[in-house]
Amino acid sequence: MSLINIIRKIRKNRKEVSADIYYTLPDNLLASKKIIITGGGRGLGLAMAQKFVSEGAEVLISGRNEATLKDAADAIGCKYLKLDVTKPDTFCDFINEADSMLRGVNVLVNNAGISLHEPSFFDVTEESFDAQMATNFKGPFFLAQRFLELLKKEERKGSVLFISSETGETADFRPYGFTKAAINSMVQGLAYLFSRDGIRVNAVAPGVTASDMTGFSANGNLAYSSNRLGRVYLPEEVAETACFLISDVSGCISGQIITCNNAGTVNARWKH
Repeated sequence: MSLINIIRKIRKNRKEVSADIYYTLPDNLLASKKIIITGGGRGLGLAMAQKFVSEGAEVLISGRNEATLKDAADAIGCKYLKLDVTKPDTFCDFINEADSMLRGVNVLVNNAGISLHEPSFFDVTEESFDAQMATNFKGPFFLAQRFLELLKKEERKGSVLFISSETGETADFRPYGFTKAAINSMVQGLAYLFSRDGIRVNAVAPGVTASDMTGFSANGNLAYSSNRLGRVYLPEEVAETACFLISDVSGCISGQIITCNNAGTVNARWKH
């Protein structure tokens, strides 16, 4: 596959921050894939939808805001279906309808998530704790359960990709980090459980990436000193890794959490 290189440069206070990004050119890598993406109307979900469609996949994006979904689906050329990931009692109907619309779904991307950015341990409330657990862990768990139930019943091969976070690889004092650590455990458990069924389960765990949730714009100032590269990551570069993981090219990979943060969470003994 060929590569295309795009450099984004932002100037602020005479300091230039550049993002040197390489994209694979479309090559029908996902021609056989029929994919559901939760939280697909914006941010990383939207970037993945764009990438997957460009690679020949049939894609259905979901989310709570129908207007946002429709605009994104029209722009990308994909399908959409409303879904609130905090309501597991709707998942059976959702999976069945999405399966019908895609004529045989075989990939689920559990992307929808929230972070409430509590400034301290003592600012965490029952409400903020429950909201993040419901969206980031409970919802993805039961949606994967319904999806995998369908694959097993229909004897289909397929895969599940979870969007985790670098926070799942480190200690944390906030619910967001707890949910991502739980996701990482679930990825490995499900991967092993279904390893003989032709079903793969993996995750990408990005560092701080430009999105509404983080407050960084892909078209704004990319500078962020806490990331190893001195900038935020872009949704498109994370989407490249996601594309690889759901493609048949990565057929021998399951149970892996690919951390996209340039070694930011590596526990080097000389780390400061």
